[in-house]
Amino acid sequence: MMHTANFNICPHNGECGGCVYQGVPYEEQLANKAGEVKALLDEKEIAYGELLPIEPAPSRYEYRNKMEYTFGDMVKNGPTTLGMHKKGHFMSIVTVDQCQLVHPDFNAILKATLDFVNEKGYSHYHKRKHTGLMRHLIIRRGVRTGEILVNICTSSEGGGAKADLQTFDEDAYVQLITGLQLENKVVGVLRTINDRLADAVYCDELRTLYGRDYYNEEIMGLKFQVSAFSFFQTNVDAVENLYTYAINQIDDFEGKKAFDLFCGTGTITQVLARKASEVVGVEIVEEAVEMARETAAKNGLDNCRFIAGDCFKVLDSIDDKPEVIVVDPPRVGISNDALDKIVGYGVDQIVYISCNPKSLANNLYYMQYYGYKVVSVKPFDNFPGTKHTECVALLSRK
Repeated sequence: MMHTANFNICPHNGECGGCVYQGVPYEEQLANKAGEVKALLDEKEIAYGELLPIEPAPSRYEYRNKMEYTFGDMVKNGPTTLGMHKKGHFMSIVTVDQCQLVHPDFNAILKATLDFVNEKGYSHYHKRKHTGLMRHLIIRRGVRTGEILVNICTSSEGGGAKADLQTFDEDAYVQLITGLQLENKVVGVLRTINDRLADAVYCDELRTLYGRDYYNEEIMGLKFQVSAFSFFQTNVDAVENLYTYAINQIDDFEGKKAFDLFCGTGTITQVLARKASEVVGVEIVEEAVEMARETAAKNGLDNCRFIAGDCFKVLDSIDDKPEVIVVDPPRVGISNDALDKIVGYGVDQIVYISCNPKSLANNLYYMQYYGYKVVSVKPFDNFPGTKHTECVALLSRK
């Protein structure tokens, strides 16, 4: 459900490093992003059949289903804050309790958590001294199911990170979170213990303080159980549009063998499996592969298999020959040795889903030399307000 609040320039603008396009009319944001894609393709002299209009996001606000907030302070030894890193400052944290990219429930949980921490007098983790109790707050939401998972990350009491021997009151925190008046339903309150020195969320121990350690989500008609730390698409509605478009680019995969490379949690793999004879999904993140396998079993699909590992090494070690290939690589794009394997199969069509137009242009440039023609490129704005642009490119060997 979209809230009809009046979204003007965010009150955190100027300090929070999140949204670069504050106050820029949406049409102009889209034009900038589409222009950037065109410039990158032209710079590499890529001969594309057509550059299609950029697809706007289904919603410009409240679209993020996950946030990872950090405890800290804005000024040295100042009051504890909870939110995002200040623009250009490693040490300063801005409290973002009015963020427009998340559902209002996120802001309510953030505010309540910060008040709780300040009332209790808990110290925040200090990145240089490596002392302090409170480290991060991670909130995740099932957009289609209305389920929320709250994960509070702390040092252990008197643990490796010298938490000043403060004890985090787990029961009081659960009572606080479950007592909030929210639109969504909190299905789990978790506590992550992290005694690593680095300023990143690492899980030494995960405790379920209330409910369960996952939320449910639905995407492309498939059901997913998303656990505390597993990778999942950040904007469900937008990615569903993008995936639907990408799959529709394939002329015909009925009864064919398909590869879904860099498949993440296997959403596209499973959609292809409904019509293809067999689909092989390859993904380097073990946990994503585990989720993909569980989801496929739950969704009753037995004609897709998932292999965990580096794309080049996996392709080098299997004898399967695909007839259709979909790739959805990380920001760095596809390495040349993996590209050699991919173009070497000589399939008629390759669908390339990209989260970084720059690495996309580099890869398309390389693939052109192997007889692949870029039929079309379509940009998608899945993250309004930010600098990120996704694209779907169709390559053909015909």
